[in-house]
This record gives sequence, C-alpha cells and structure tokens, in this order.
Amino acid sequence: MVSVGIDIGSTATKAVVFDGMVRGRAVVPTGWEPREAGLRAFREALSSAGLREESVSRVVGTGYGRVSLPFSDQRVTEISCHARGAWYLNPDTRAVIDIGGQDSKVILVSDDGSVSDFIMNDKCAAGTGRFLQVMAGILDLTLDELGSLAASSEPVPLTSMCTVFAESEIIGLLAQGTPKGAIAAGIIDAIARRMEGLVGRLEAHEGITFTGGLATNGSISGVIARRLGLSLHVPEDPQIVGALGAALIGCNA
Repeated sequence: MVSVGIDIGSTATKAVVFDGMVRGRAVVPTGWEPREAGLRAFREALSSAGLREESVSRVVGTGYGRVSLPFSDQRVTEISCHARGAWYLNPDTRAVIDIGGQDSKVILVSDDGSVSDFIMNDKCAAGTGRFLQVMAGILDLTLDELGSLAASSEPVPLTSMCTVFAESEIIGLLAQGTPKGAIAAGIIDAIARRMEGLVGRLEAHEGITFTGGLATNGSISGVIARRLGLSLHVPEDPQIVGALGAALIGCNA
C-alpha cells in the first residue's frame, strides 16, 4: 500500500511517500496558494519515488493548510502527525518539541506513538519560527547566520517576546552598538526560554525529539538543549516528520 502524507505549513509544504519505508519526499514553499503548494509537493514526492498518482492508495493531509487540500482522503491534526512520525523514527520518543512558523508546541507521546497530552502557543508569534525570521531580518541575517553567531556569543537579555516590542528593543540595542552576535544569542535564548516554559508545564524530561525546519539548524537546537538542560534527539530529516506521520496514519487507516 502506498500512502502519501502532505503537511501544509505556513512557510513550507512537505510531502512523504510511504509504503513500509520512505520512498520519496518533497519540500516546497507554501507561498500564498496552500492548495497549489500541496499539489506540487504531492507530485514532486511521487516523482522522487518514481511512482504515478494511480499507485497511491491514500492521501492524508495535515498542517494548518490541510483544509485547502481537495484530494486528501483524511485530515489529521499536526499534533497527532508529529507524535506519530517522531515515534516511528525513534520509539524512545516520549515528547516532541516543534517550533512551527505560526505556533510552537510540546507534545507528550505514549508508548504506542499516540498523543497523551500537548500544549501549544498559537496566540501570537512569540516563540515561533515567524518570530525568529522577523528578528533575523532586522539583523540582516539568515537563520543559519543567526544560529552561527549565537553559538559563539553570550546572549544579551531581551525583555520582550512580543514581535513588535522585540523589534523595537533590537533596533535600540543596535543603536547602542551591541554586537549582532550577542543580540542573536539573546533572540535564540528567548525562544529557548519560551520552550522551557512549555516543556516544564508538561513535565517532559526524557526522550525529547525536536521536529520541524528549525531543528535542522544545529546551533539553534544546541542552544535550546542547553537551556533545557536536556539532550534532544534530532531526526536526520526533521522537517518532514509531520508529513511522515500523516503517511503512517494513512497506512493504518
């Protein structure tokens, strides 16, 4: 059975082709057309697997844009998909940290890969990938450059996690001559403190898997791990974990 999971996030759309193992994958920008991005990711993932659309038995959509995917057989929340995908890749996973473009979340995972509890910040951009993108833009840095600078610098404390107020604070720090590295470290430390609060509220303390696009940045994941005082398992391809979970759920439907 061939199952395809499609995770339409606010920044990137991911697709995974699964038939007992991962046969193909694709990551494309979501842009302003989630439906088109979902279709494009679907076709690119099939192409990478060397399969045709007729071969697919089931399509499962997830992510915020899953409602715009007209050809899915099933729609599942990203909470369940990230838990399932992370647990498949590492059965020791008992918690998942995911920092998405529009929200950040911590998910507790049961022994069978199902969700036992979760908490998420989806009320504003604080602690999200969008927050990081905006702050990196103020410093005229890419996220990779932001992470590299932060890894070798002592953080300057940021008092605000509100994107608007933090932007003003960073502009003020630059005007005072504060090095970009210290500000970059302060930005990531602020994200880490946000995640520390979420992790602490669920009392997650072991088997933590870090999923999502930000997990690909070793500097950022390293800072978060040090802040939490815990080791984080980062999958080889963390960005596709949600799509993989959706494909796995499709296989078992």
